[in-house]
Amino acid sequence: MCQITKELAALRRPGLLVEAANHGTAGYERRRDLRRMLRAAIPPSPRAALERLLPLEAALEHRRRTADKNYSFPRHVDILMALLAEARAFRSTSTPA
Repeated sequence: MCQITKELAALRRPGLLVEAANHGTAGYERRRDLRRMLRAAIPPSPRAALERLLPLEAALEHRRRTADKNYSFPRHVDILMALLAEARAFRSTSTPA
């Protein structure tokens, strides 16, 4: 199991947050959404996207848990939505070890 897979498996988030992100994956458009979230002209590979999204999500989770006034629920849902979609793409393109 690679490090990214371990990190994804270890994520534990509130049900409402995950449910909202799951619902949002239906409208996820990789090129458009990663451009906005990662500020990347060309979307990276699913693995590279996950490597960039995981720290963003961790920072949002920290803000949520500490009730930081700069926490954004919509941003957290967006990042989780991208994580879910990119994880699916990563699993479908990666070869089993």
